[in-house]
Amino acid sequence: MRMFFRWVARLLLMLALAAVVIGLWKHEQITRLLAVNSLFSEDRIVANFSNMQRAFLHRPVSKGAGPVSDLPRGPEAALPAGLEDWIKARDVTSLLAVKNGEIVHERYFLGTGADDRRISWSMAKSFLSALFGVITAEGKIASLDDLVTDYAPALENSGYEGATIRNVLQMTSGITFDEDYLAYDSDINRMGRVIALGGTLDEFTVDLKDSFTSPGDTWQYVSIDTHVIGMVVRGATGRDVPSSLAEKILAPLGLERDGYYITDGADVAFVLGGLNFTTRDFARFGQMIAQNGSYSGKQIVPADWISESTQASAPTKPGKTKYGYQWWVPSDASEGEFFARGVYGQYIYIDQARGVVITATGADRKFRENGVNRSNIEMFRKLAKIL
Repeated sequence: MRMFFRWVARLLLMLALAAVVIGLWKHEQITRLLAVNSLFSEDRIVANFSNMQRAFLHRPVSKGAGPVSDLPRGPEAALPAGLEDWIKARDVTSLLAVKNGEIVHERYFLGTGADDRRISWSMAKSFLSALFGVITAEGKIASLDDLVTDYAPALENSGYEGATIRNVLQMTSGITFDEDYLAYDSDINRMGRVIALGGTLDEFTVDLKDSFTSPGDTWQYVSIDTHVIGMVVRGATGRDVPSSLAEKILAPLGLERDGYYITDGADVAFVLGGLNFTTRDFARFGQMIAQNGSYSGKQIVPADWISESTQASAPTKPGKTKYGYQWWVPSDASEGEFFARGVYGQYIYIDQARGVVITATGADRKFRENGVNRSNIEMFRKLAKIL
């Protein structure tokens, strides 16, 4: 009997040692997974959104070596009724309004500051759209009606076979992808765990085999379409997205701080939502877009691409928010009114006719409730009008 207990004790000791070794070996992955699981916790979400580099693999995105471009201060704007209540209700962390190239309102909330590099979430999609316009003008993309597999052959035999570049730009690929952020086993949350554990997004995307309709027939917002755009960009240029974006879009903007992308285990940028910059630098990008791709006297993105990409071209349902090439358009938009949007309250709202760019970031855990996006756009409209 004594021999048996000694054997059991040795076995338990060996198992304990094995657990310690595995824990040390996988410490970084386990830490990231725990961070992902608590990323949106009420007591952590604000700090997390300004410090995503603590939870994920990441790589710097250079602002370039040029001087910081001026965003001069204009007269402080009058503020619309209800703004303060909206800020509190939506857990806004920053709000910056630009009128005719001048900052007329800038504030930070919930303990955040001007130097915080904030997660873009899906606002990053609109940055990728701008880059796509540049490489298309350079002749690296022959036609938006080319198949995505022409540039990303790894997608052959996947659910993306037969989809065109235009389809993924408009999110009409027809791929079956569950984007329910509140469901643990949804595709979007499985993808998050892949990133946390150092997996690869290319493999994740190639493994998507099912479609619910033919490409081009139906609009459905699926963020994985944007990763496919990134695959096309890499295939067409032979370069990674961060270096291309830094050279062709960001360096001419004269940003204040280097940014960074969240990456997967193969150092591939999380282009569908992993870009991190200060609020002012998000605003510089928005100002360039508002000026039809021109900034500081230089044409950065072709004006015709700005016009085409921000038009409501996707087959969205009547009365619903419309969609272009990775840009949102209000259902009742005035000419030149569109916006970039990320989950939990990230916006770059543009009203070209009024010369207004409004950048807002947030940690709004109720962002999916009915009417929230509409009320946000209405508040931006009120601010734009009063400016």
